Amino acid sequence: MHLHWLPHSCLFFLTCFAALTARTWATSTSQDEQVSGFFGRHESGSGHTNNWAVLVCASRYWFNYRHMANALGMYRTVKRLGIPDSNIILMLADDVACNARNKFPGSVYAEAGRHLDLYGDNIEVDYRGYEVTVENFIRVLTGRMEPSVPRSKRLLTDDRSNIFVYMTGHGGNEFLKFQDNEEISAFDIADAFEQMWRKKRYNEIFFMIDTCQANTMYSQFYSPNILATGSSEIGENSYSHENDYDIGVSVIDSYTHYVLKLMEGINKTSQTSMQDLFASYDPVKIHSNAGVRSDLFQRPLDKALITDFFGGVAQAGVFPPDDPTAFVTTLKASEPALIISSAQLNAESHVTPSQSTSAVAPSGSYADEWSTQWKVARKWASITLLGLLVAWVSHR
Repeated sequence: MHLHWLPHSCLFFLTCFAALTARTWATSTSQDEQVSGFFGRHESGSGHTNNWAVLVCASRYWFNYRHMANALGMYRTVKRLGIPDSNIILMLADDVACNARNKFPGSVYAEAGRHLDLYGDNIEVDYRGYEVTVENFIRVLTGRMEPSVPRSKRLLTDDRSNIFVYMTGHGGNEFLKFQDNEEISAFDIADAFEQMWRKKRYNEIFFMIDTCQANTMYSQFYSPNILATGSSEIGENSYSHENDYDIGVSVIDSYTHYVLKLMEGINKTSQTSMQDLFASYDPVKIHSNAGVRSDLFQRPLDKALITDFFGGVAQAGVFPPDDPTAFVTTLKASEPALIISSAQLNAESHVTPSQSTSAVAPSGSYADEWSTQWKVARKWASITLLGLLVAWVSHR
């Protein structure tokens, strides 16, 4: 038998094999880059997959009209930027719109021209009137709720949630009054945030407060991934922006007014950063020295987008096709009441743990995995057959 053909055929076979392998690898890399580019086109390094907002007006009575307008202004902004009502907890005395002294019943305005009604007909107040208490606020943050509390009043966050917490009212050095009846201290909020961190209830928190001596309210924070800002330093007051002489009271505070003014120029795809927001603070216009605390925050302020907290444009988590349990884990984090525990499932259906995993896994995951393996097997079988055919032809 003559074997002079063997080196040439082997070389040809190896060349074909290398070319096909390189093409397959390039196609796979290209697909991975496309997927990464699609899901990461708004990437800012936050790592969150959902946004929530807790908006608190701690005041009541007609002469605190502006505090209600502050909270409703923030409510309108986060809704406009994409956070749905289901992800917003609004705590409001709600005693202004229908007050007998309101010349414009059913309406709340934040500027003397009255061009925009903040109350309108599309507002959902979750905690109203005497429900706005320190206890309820702490329970919302920590998730320590009675079973009878409806879903709409719960902060259903997880460790991939970015939370915007806004508070406004009358306060002082390390305290904020709730409806002239009780107070919450800076220590109370700091400990609540620590509970949230320990229970994996947030990814990042942006805390904003507009009150007298507001910057003292975040002085006691010690939990990671918290960015905080306030309207005034210790010893300073937070002043109103303008009066409406028809309504007869101040209609918004200066700090919140200028923050909302900046927000009006931002849309869901804006690349405006938190650094841009803080750089816009003007003590002359605000009439106080707004402050920022970022030592607990892990990201550079110029990389953190405003929409990471105010908006609903979140990053999508992509799970590999060979990890069906990731889907179940995600559901457990977001819908704890709808997922049956594995112990209950095994007890009720009398199946093994491996079978119980299959019972709650998505039905299409195994089919997709089998399809992928079949494609790989066909690819290598074709390459092998081609190599044998080339060798046989060369030999003949």
